Amino acid sequence: MRELTDLEQRLTAAERDRSSPNVRPRDAATLIIVDRSGTVPKVLLGKRHHGHKFMPGKFVFPGGRMEPNDRLMPVAAPLNPFTERYLMRSMQRPSAGRARGLALTAIRETFEETGLVLGAPRSENVPAPAGPWADFANAGFYPDLSSLHFIARAITPSRRPRRFDTRFFAVDAATIAHRVENVVHPDAELVELVWMPIADARSLDMPTITGVVLQELQARVAAGFGHDLPVPFYRMPRKVFYRELIS
Repeated sequence: MRELTDLEQRLTAAERDRSSPNVRPRDAATLIIVDRSGTVPKVLLGKRHHGHKFMPGKFVFPGGRMEPNDRLMPVAAPLNPFTERYLMRSMQRPSAGRARGLALTAIRETFEETGLVLGAPRSENVPAPAGPWADFANAGFYPDLSSLHFIARAITPSRRPRRFDTRFFAVDAATIAHRVENVVHPDAELVELVWMPIADARSLDMPTITGVVLQELQARVAAGFGHDLPVPFYRMPRKVFYRELIS
């Protein structure tokens, strides 16, 4: 067996309760907004409400599980071909529709949790699904999937209380088209939003995987932040986490 990398060791060593009945991981997506307008790139993180059962008080990226109507939302522009291809690699029953749905999940969750609209105007008025997507469209925009970069994938280990197969996306802050106010407040899912340099952000109280993905993001930005860069895939088939590359 090969020697584990530093990031693999960090994930393997993290304390976790694995006494729950095993369940299949749910498809989920997360979005990292990167501000590269200054000399030091910054990322947006949100602090979860202390009353939440899942990761209370932790700093995280906006995100959540994919919902059935995510695939139905009209878009202003499709996924970059590299992003779509990499999303479909190592996917059971791969489909362009599922890849599209994952990207849309990341944008919807970001809108619900932060009020940020990541999209572009669309010439024709196409009906949006009911719920959060209708509110998104009412702001006058549709999701722009072409701006999303697929930067990491991670599957929660077996026998955890909640399991997710999470795709981590990143997008430049310049794609923020609109903001709905008063979404983040003391009684909301996210009680605070902070912009921090990537290296400094890793010092916050956050899940281990969030810190690992931040380190991956830092390397990716330094490499040019291209859509075609390989995507790290973390999973724990037995007792250790392994990092593979999707390319």
